[in-house]
Amino acid sequence: MIAATSELIVVIIGIALVFDFTNGFHDSANSISTVVSTKVLSPRNAVIFAAFFNFIAAFAFGVAVASTISKIIKLDFVPTAIIPYIILGALVGAISWNLITWFFGLPTSSSHALIGGMTGAGISAAGIAAIKWSTVETVALFMVVSPLIGLACGFLFMAAILNLTKNANKQSAENHFRHLQLFSAASYSFSHGTNDAQKTMGIIVPLLFSIGYFGTSVDPNNLPVPLWVILSAHAAIALGTLSGGWRIVRTMGYKITKLRPVHGFAAETAGASTIIGASMLGIPVSTTHIICTSIMGVGTTMGTSTVKWGVARTIMWAWILTIPVSALIGYIAFAIIRIFIGY
Repeated sequence: MIAATSELIVVIIGIALVFDFTNGFHDSANSISTVVSTKVLSPRNAVIFAAFFNFIAAFAFGVAVASTISKIIKLDFVPTAIIPYIILGALVGAISWNLITWFFGLPTSSSHALIGGMTGAGISAAGIAAIKWSTVETVALFMVVSPLIGLACGFLFMAAILNLTKNANKQSAENHFRHLQLFSAASYSFSHGTNDAQKTMGIIVPLLFSIGYFGTSVDPNNLPVPLWVILSAHAAIALGTLSGGWRIVRTMGYKITKLRPVHGFAAETAGASTIIGASMLGIPVSTTHIICTSIMGVGTTMGTSTVKWGVARTIMWAWILTIPVSALIGYIAFAIIRIFIGY
């Protein structure tokens, strides 16, 4: 088998950061769709605003999510020499699905695409025993639970706001919520950085382990995350956010339901609360799923007919397909890589 060289490791780390970049532009809609659609910020100012808070999230909440991602493949089970190729196959699966769904304007999960890609490539390389299924099961569980929490929080936040402001002057309240939405958008962008940037860290760390970066005494089930990896991942996702992602912004900001600043504030606050809670628990969730369902929850307070459920159903089908399709692409990618490396 052809062993991975240091140069190849650098290239794969570069591809991982490209994935992080695509995560940023794919998920920029998560952070900015509501502030753009409610006209609180211009598109240009919104992406700069979101990118800044994506980056400074590097300095909060630790790396529990990165630790979870790094454990999807059993590093003490698969041959060390093939770990870089598994990661490469996983990235091909994840990036391919990100680009397909971006092209069609579908707000799917980069996180689940990465997990699917890793699962498929790992199975292709060493069989189902190479996967830590308890980690995948946790992710799959929260694939269902976290959007429901976002939906419930969006509805409850909006209902509480409506109750508290029922006697307020409508125009005055609207102006206050335009200012408050800057706070909620900042919180959501920050929460996006705390969860999503860590997923790229979680695939770079096994690469470093495979070339002995951490020495021989390190526990493969408890790998540290170097500071340069943390800063690189957050810089890449912030740059991706700066590049926009306007197809998906249109879907989330305009097609699910009509939003005003008060609705944007409620949806972002509900979403940020859900994601920060998951990040503190080390659970990699889909920031896309959560903000979509938070918007739906907010929309239902105006009546279920105000939510365009046909668009929502299309989005949900893309969610359901994300892990299996990216896993299939990851599986095929490693099968092709296997031919070239003689494994």
